[in-house]
Amino acid sequence: NFCVDGAGLATVADSFAALELRLDREKRLTWPEMMRFLETDYAGPEGERVRLMLRNIPRFGSGGSLADEYAVRVSQVLTNIVKSVRTPRHGHPLLPGLFSWAAQIGMGEGIGATPNGRHANGPISHGCNPDPGFRKDGAPTALAVATAQVQSGYGNTAPLQLDMEPGVTADEGGVDKVATLIKTHFAMGGTQINLNVLDKAKVLEAHQDPRKFPDLVVRVTGFSAYFASLSPEFRQQIVDRIVSEN
Repeated sequence: NFCVDGAGLATVADSFAALELRLDREKRLTWPEMMRFLETDYAGPEGERVRLMLRNIPRFGSGGSLADEYAVRVSQVLTNIVKSVRTPRHGHPLLPGLFSWAAQIGMGEGIGATPNGRHANGPISHGCNPDPGFRKDGAPTALAVATAQVQSGYGNTAPLQLDMEPGVTADEGGVDKVATLIKTHFAMGGTQINLNVLDKAKVLEAHQDPRKFPDLVVRVTGFSAYFASLSPEFRQQIVDRIVSEN
């Protein structure tokens, strides 16, 4: 078996949704204007205004949004394409999934600005997960539902990246709520959870000076690593995730 993984699902789904909503339905931009803003990477005050307008839509993960519909559709298209072929020499089956490992920063390099408001050469979204800040509350339940809905269903994974603060289990019934969230995600079709339980303040301080916490270990994606060993760019990715989801 060979796994064929797609990556950047939220970047694609949010981009399609922004185009349909802002251009087709609301007529706020023309297609030539949209191309100009993408080619110039949203340069200037007007470009930034347009970028924020495109970004400020109900995004993938918000629940019942146009972007959620596109995420499911794109995942199904990828699944159907991958399952329709086999390797040319030996006819081995291919297993579709959604997983960027730790490559979303490198994958974004060389990719121009995208209609979801992402700047040129910026990281693409992580695997099948909604982008950080997809909802004001960053609800873990919304994350769990969104990623469960885009699974390929052939044994390869589309992992949920979930980051929580230790205080989540401090309240009465907190442990049971987390357990229910995990069980429900898998009952809905989820295949893997990469879970962090980290103190947000500690992570933010470690990001400013990693030498203060040389023993801080974080679940990056499909692997764990010492936080201080990560590049500043990748530490920022984890900080964005944790700040958003908490």
